Amino acid sequence: MTSGAAEQQALPRLAGDDVVERLVSEMTLEEKLAQLVGVWVNASIDGDSVAPLQNEMASDNRSWEEVISNGLGQITRMYGTNPLEPLEGARRLQSAQEQIMAASRFGIPAQVHEECLAGLAAWKATAFPVPLAWGATFNPALVRRMAGVIGEQMRSLGIHQGLAPVLDVVRDLRWGRVEETIGEDPYLVGTVATAYVQGLEEAGIVATLKHFVGYSASQAGRNHAPVSMGPRELADVMLPPFEMAVRHGGVRSVMHAYTDVDGVPAAANRELLTGLLREKWGFEGTVVADYFGVAFLNVMHGVAADLGDAAVLALSAGVDVELPSVNAFGRPLLEKIRSGELDESVVDIALRRVLLQKEQLGLLFSDFDPAPSVLAAGSVDVDPVENRELAREIAAQSLVLLNNRMYDGGPALPLSASGPGSIGVVGPLAQDPFAMLGCYSFDAHVGVSHPDVPMGIRIPTVAQVASERFRDVRSAATGNCEAIIEEQIAEACSIAASFENCVIVVGDNAGLFGRGTSGEGNDAADLQLPGDQHRMLDQILTAASAAQTRTVLVVLAGRPYALGDFAERADAIVQGFFPGEEGAEALWDVLTGVVNPSGKLPVSIPRTPGGQPGTYLHSRLAGQSGVSSLDPSPLYGFGHGLSYTSFEFSDHSLSGPTMSTSDAVTVSCTVTNSGSVGGAEVVQLYLEDPVAEVVRPVRELIGYARVELAASASARVEFTVHADHTSFTGVDLERLVTPGLVKLHVSTSSTEDVHTHELILHGERRVVGYEREMLTPVTVTPLP
Repeated sequence: MTSGAAEQQALPRLAGDDVVERLVSEMTLEEKLAQLVGVWVNASIDGDSVAPLQNEMASDNRSWEEVISNGLGQITRMYGTNPLEPLEGARRLQSAQEQIMAASRFGIPAQVHEECLAGLAAWKATAFPVPLAWGATFNPALVRRMAGVIGEQMRSLGIHQGLAPVLDVVRDLRWGRVEETIGEDPYLVGTVATAYVQGLEEAGIVATLKHFVGYSASQAGRNHAPVSMGPRELADVMLPPFEMAVRHGGVRSVMHAYTDVDGVPAAANRELLTGLLREKWGFEGTVVADYFGVAFLNVMHGVAADLGDAAVLALSAGVDVELPSVNAFGRPLLEKIRSGELDESVVDIALRRVLLQKEQLGLLFSDFDPAPSVLAAGSVDVDPVENRELAREIAAQSLVLLNNRMYDGGPALPLSASGPGSIGVVGPLAQDPFAMLGCYSFDAHVGVSHPDVPMGIRIPTVAQVASERFRDVRSAATGNCEAIIEEQIAEACSIAASFENCVIVVGDNAGLFGRGTSGEGNDAADLQLPGDQHRMLDQILTAASAAQTRTVLVVLAGRPYALGDFAERADAIVQGFFPGEEGAEALWDVLTGVVNPSGKLPVSIPRTPGGQPGTYLHSRLAGQSGVSSLDPSPLYGFGHGLSYTSFEFSDHSLSGPTMSTSDAVTVSCTVTNSGSVGGAEVVQLYLEDPVAEVVRPVRELIGYARVELAASASARVEFTVHADHTSFTGVDLERLVTPGLVKLHVSTSSTEDVHTHELILHGERRVVGYEREMLTPVTVTPLP
């Protein structure tokens, strides 16, 4: 214990506001500022970075004793920075917390945060599928369950806050961080992300929405590039998922984006972080900086002359906590306050939020036990069997069957599960466990920088699982995603010509800042498969066709790639988005029919490398053919996905042909599994507004229901659609519901309608506020 222990003032168990106000009144300025910063305790400034400009920004010459002399707000990534046995991490965390509590006059421990975008980012912890795969499930309940498991695991390790989920809506498929997003549609992103928030918060973990806001719309898809976006697109596309998670998720933290929108960096945008988020939406939690984001106001954005100015801008805008370490909110901010350039009351506003959150977490009382609960057991398994089973379930539901060619003997897939014959498995990802991992999975994020340390979890490859399921398997890895040599292509062609079936596995390797083809800082010039994969695939399919080999193209990637050259040549195509540690098992479950595919595309698949970027949320003019040499129509649209069974829709009904601009209608249909095996269909409901006072997208998703049906079974699906779902940001930048005709499309994808209802809205042009209805309630009732 440090000398500060003798002066420590144990706090009684008071109501949250009482204990917080006592602390605010008794803390020195130095103690206050110490609560507004984090320290990256295990960070190294040597070797590969796991955050932008980490080597330049993370250095701190002070001793540990100096750093914690006035207490500490947060501990950054105790488990997720280096390969560390979980129990050893728990011991180090306990020791650090004891020292921090002893150094503080009030015995306040630090709040501990970790990444948890694809499972807890810690060595040996379960690697779940990435968020883009969550979106492909169209199953918020399953995502909520996963988040609860992750949250319980984090709490047992002494972690309090998770830096997830990502609510950025994909606008440019070339952006490297597409894999971290949930998709290209605001409603899908909002509903799935809200479910993740609920699961994490129910487990007692502070969820953190990121990146607020506009980050995914950077120019040309380049990471950290400026965003050229008007207020209408921001309001109608980018903001709704965040608003939904704030209003319906109970989220307690928001992380500002790195980006600047129309020249205003998010970290310095008071209108965004305070005016909108707090005053209009009613958010009461903390706003934390993306790593080094406050300092970036000075060193990258050029809107602050020095770190002190950056601190003043960020704190005044509404940033409460500087992460991951002390740059601007330390001495630079202290000097600005001492000089009178910023009133200390502004610090007190942020401090109250930080302390109230710590009080909610049980961190402000003298009986707090700094020992993570896993230490009491003396052992910990952060990748138990039940986690792997859940990861496999999510992975299987996320796999999307894009194409399945019919033959006289039936479709190309599923491959025979009874007495399977010979099969070849080739491609750059055939024998690569990293084919399953996104850039925020620990082994891809951190482990690759420690080549002498083994992977902490078992990740079967596609070829390994094939060898366990088929009697005659030959596999070849054609180099890697970025480099393939002729001899490897020749071997793959030979295999493809020698077997009854050939599975070709292509896609991405995730990494950070140039160490991969997908992930943070790995933006793409176009949407052709990386490296020589396009040429390789062309040659393998040619050899297979000549030998009449049945081919299955499997794409495991962090973004969709242009597949137009292969859609008619491969006998079947399966799209996966970094499906996690059980991804190969789930893949073969789908390929062999053990699991009927049910995934739906959360992003459109482009036809040509230059025909995109774009999303289905385009205007009529933007989607018009003949006005450009680039065709923006997708090869497979948002929401597309095939099954091994068939579904029929019938008995379509609309509760009335008209409704007022403040009322609701019911859209219903019956879905029947008309095939011979059980399966799941995702019923999608889209809104079209043919004539409006501003340009509107051709259609937008406003509701969906995942319907699981046994063979020959039926269910009644009923959507309640409020007029608020027709609202948009008008000419005067107010959100409006206007009278007139709208169309409601019952669909199986954004390009495949089943039935269309026409609905007339009547009554007054109505301005709607932030109390508007955002969710479309849906009921699924099994029919006898």
